[in-house]
Amino acid sequence: MANFGVLGTGVVGPTIGSKLIELGHSVMLGARDAANEKATAWAADAGELAHHGTFRDAAQFGNVIVNATLGLGSLAALEAAGTENLAGKVLIDISNLLDFSNGFPPSVGVPSTDSLAEQIQRAHPDARVVKTLNTATASVMVDPSRVPGEHQVFVSGDDADAKASVTDLLVSFGWPASRILDLGGIATARATEFYILLWVQLYSTLGTSEFNIEVHRA
Repeated sequence: MANFGVLGTGVVGPTIGSKLIELGHSVMLGARDAANEKATAWAADAGELAHHGTFRDAAQFGNVIVNATLGLGSLAALEAAGTENLAGKVLIDISNLLDFSNGFPPSVGVPSTDSLAEQIQRAHPDARVVKTLNTATASVMVDPSRVPGEHQVFVSGDDADAKASVTDLLVSFGWPASRILDLGGIATARATEFYILLWVQLYSTLGTSEFNIEVHRA
């Protein structure tokens, strides 16, 4: 079992944290403020393996770091976590950088020649960044059986060993290995990050967030 530092107190962070605890891992949920009400309440409810603290506290605690912050704040959150606390660790980036400043539909807050995952990797070159799970809603991330069919999840990253460890984690979440598609290096995160535009439109059209991509091959 491992120690996980999960950054972000919205829907995704606590959902991932609770699943990790269910699997027997220890989790510290990180926020800007150690007294964050959501993190404090989550830790109180989640049991003895649950802890809360600042982004820095969580990054120091975790052998593996999960970035589940809002994409617009991810770089600042990881800076607060401390580059030295991320060095050498697998950093699982789940975030999408959506910009709603001009209303709906949103735009992606990076150009098509870049991605948030690549920005994170450049800012923290000694971290082992793996992009995954950002193409599904939080409930499906941790329980793919909520959506019927042979739907897929994707991984992107430059470190093969880091991707292998993340793949093992995804399998423990319930994703069959055959449905985990390795897209390649960290630059392939551009594709999954831009998919979020279609995801938002599908959510609006379908009236539910519990759907996913199923790839059929000839």
